[in-house]
Amino acid sequence: MRVPLSWLREHVALPPEVTGRELAAALIAAGLEVETVESAGHDLTGPLVVGRVLEIEELTEFKKPIRHCRVDVGGAEPQNIICGARNFAVGDPVVVALPGAELPGGFKIGSRKTYGRVSEGMICSVAELGIGDDHSGILVLPGDPEVGADAIGLLGVRDEVLDIAVTPDRGYALSIRGVAREAASAYGVPFRDPAAVEPPAAEGGAHPAGIADPAVCDRFVLREIRGFDPSAQTPMWMRVRLFRAGVRPVSLAVDVTNYVMLELGQPLHAFDRTKLTGEIVVRRARAGEKLETLDHVTRTLDPEDVLITDASGPISMAGAMGGLATEIDEGSTDIVIEAAHFDPVATARMVRRHRLHSEASYRFERGVDRELPLYASHRAVRLLAELGGAEVLPGVTHAEVPVEPTVVTIPAGHPDRVAGVSYGRDTVVRRLTEVGCTVDGDDVLTVVPPSWRPDLVDPNDLAEEVIRLEGYEAIPARPPRPVAGQGLTQAQRRRRRVGRALAAAGYVEALSFPFASPEDWDHLQLDADDARRRALRVANPMSEDEPLLRTTLLPGLLRTLARNAGRGFGDVGLFEMGLVFRPREGAPTKAPRLAVDRGPTAEEIASVDAALPDQPLRVGVVLAGRAEPAGWWGEGRPASWADAVEAARTVAREAGTELTVEADRHAPWHPGRCAALYAGDTLIGHAGELHPRVVQAYGLPPRTAAMELELSRLAPLGPVRAPHVSTYPPATQDVALIVDAERPAAEVARALREGAGELLESVRLFDVYTGEQAGEGRKSLAFALRFRAPDRTLTAEEAGAARDAAVAVAAERTGAVLRTG
Repeated sequence: MRVPLSWLREHVALPPEVTGRELAAALIAAGLEVETVESAGHDLTGPLVVGRVLEIEELTEFKKPIRHCRVDVGGAEPQNIICGARNFAVGDPVVVALPGAELPGGFKIGSRKTYGRVSEGMICSVAELGIGDDHSGILVLPGDPEVGADAIGLLGVRDEVLDIAVTPDRGYALSIRGVAREAASAYGVPFRDPAAVEPPAAEGGAHPAGIADPAVCDRFVLREIRGFDPSAQTPMWMRVRLFRAGVRPVSLAVDVTNYVMLELGQPLHAFDRTKLTGEIVVRRARAGEKLETLDHVTRTLDPEDVLITDASGPISMAGAMGGLATEIDEGSTDIVIEAAHFDPVATARMVRRHRLHSEASYRFERGVDRELPLYASHRAVRLLAELGGAEVLPGVTHAEVPVEPTVVTIPAGHPDRVAGVSYGRDTVVRRLTEVGCTVDGDDVLTVVPPSWRPDLVDPNDLAEEVIRLEGYEAIPARPPRPVAGQGLTQAQRRRRRVGRALAAAGYVEALSFPFASPEDWDHLQLDADDARRRALRVANPMSEDEPLLRTTLLPGLLRTLARNAGRGFGDVGLFEMGLVFRPREGAPTKAPRLAVDRGPTAEEIASVDAALPDQPLRVGVVLAGRAEPAGWWGEGRPASWADAVEAARTVAREAGTELTVEADRHAPWHPGRCAALYAGDTLIGHAGELHPRVVQAYGLPPRTAAMELELSRLAPLGPVRAPHVSTYPPATQDVALIVDAERPAAEVARALREGAGELLESVRLFDVYTGEQAGEGRKSLAFALRFRAPDRTLTAEEAGAARDAAVAVAAERTGAVLRTG
């Protein structure tokens, strides 16, 4: 909502020194969202005066029509001005920028020779003055203004405009009336309600009307005028205000309805009386009905649509847009003004169904004052009579469905308990009265909210009004006292530790939307029966390209990696922790809808839980390019499947678990470079190099590697225990074992670890040899075994015995042979 400050001052007695920015700060403190304050016209400087055209000489020797004009500007001599516009004549009053003036945008005016004549100023259009967007011709002033008068003040060129983002619960602020009321409360000054007028007593009815569906309309008002002059022009003050408020002036009849809507917040619609047939009725649409709206679109109506109809059928979509058949045109002299109160929900559903949003529907969706139709329609017909020479017919058609007022009971001390501040009963009553509520009672207050505040329906709404008007800044800041023994949960601590460890290892965290595309399963080379293809579809997806809830973290990570690589960052390591969604076997496909007027029962909660998918927490890693950069220290090292496996080990270490790694075949990894990750006997994930087809499908760098494991399957991390650090020296024994070439090194290392006993501190593979000395189809694995005792220095015999025991178990389980040469 754009609010010109000059218009606002007509209804609230703001101190003269208050600026737009000061008012914006006060409104923000009261809870309104003022986004910007625009200083309109302040970059325009005079002299800018009213002139009258005395003579016009047509210059025909040029390619385009040019006029040499003599204009009386109130000085001793008329000014000679060159102008290309043709929409004015001799005797017309115009706006003239004299030499020395500066128009908006830094356009300076001076005397200059052009088209063979001297031009001593400029005849201005509304666009050049910054009070409109019409470039088609210059501004011809209505009426008979005084020649030589200052046009800046006459036109209201200079103003300040507040742009307010109105939240859905504050529909009353979509009007000058509503914002003025807030400004009056903020400054404690009088407020003049533009709707506080007494319409004339009804003497019969206007055009006949009725309400067929009280659920969608509870008040419908019609007033009539006759003898309206269609050629009457909208006065400049109204056109400037409409333009400042963001509404394009069209014609007097349309401009008046828009002006009243902006002033009071009540949308209006004007019908050509001669195009109406029979009684006007508000009802729902019928099957097969159609309506061509003012935007020249023929719309097929839905049975839930709310219509204004006459004997010919639909003539308007209630609260949204009128029909083309009954519109006001350049020949309309008899006009029916309609003002109504429509149901916000019905209006919102209709405009979303037809994608037909308008200024009127924007207000009806947020709630319009039910008492306004009588006053707004009276204001509109009175303006049309004053400005357009119309005759207001006596009487009014007023169809109404009785509505019980909202009554809220609230303890006087409730706002105190909500805010933690002692306001007192008198302050609560005073603030609620300022809002417009009727308040009765002592310790327990009975409050009737005003008609323009349909959002006030329970005690907390009233408490919010008291708190915001007293000032949010008055609420003291008291940090909560932590309760001893409480803090992060085990899962939270584990998640933080994993994230820090991966970041310390050089990975950057990525946050992806939890959505996937059906094409992702093909890009990942998943089999037709792969469980990851069973994904839940979002009912209202953010994008139709990604309507599914993800069952794996990899698509989002791979797209992020491809985006970075495509922008020249080829050495990338990313990680993400997040939930995936795996549908349960036999679970309901749709969650039940619960009642909103009470809390759910245990059975209802169980039914919702049964419909939810499993949501395990996973961690994923993708990496490409160089794991170690090249430099003066060497050539660097490319990232490989081994880095992905090491990332999994890093995660497991932070969770207090040691991983077992085994070769596997699992999409989307390369069949020969894929590792299955086990925590004990539980498979928790996979790591390795991605399949070349996956790399090509996502546009990734060659040899991209990835890891994904299920963090939820790792045992919760218990209390951290510091390891015992022995003060005795270690004993290192190296062994080289010859095994089959297909035998995984991890299997041999596991056998060595189990055979070495308690004295073994670590096992490290440091060499792999596949030459002639190992034999055909065989390989040599060299391990460093590190032994240490907690209470003594190991002897050579003890270390050798432990090594021999480890080799014996490895030979028994893997067929390993100790290499001697």
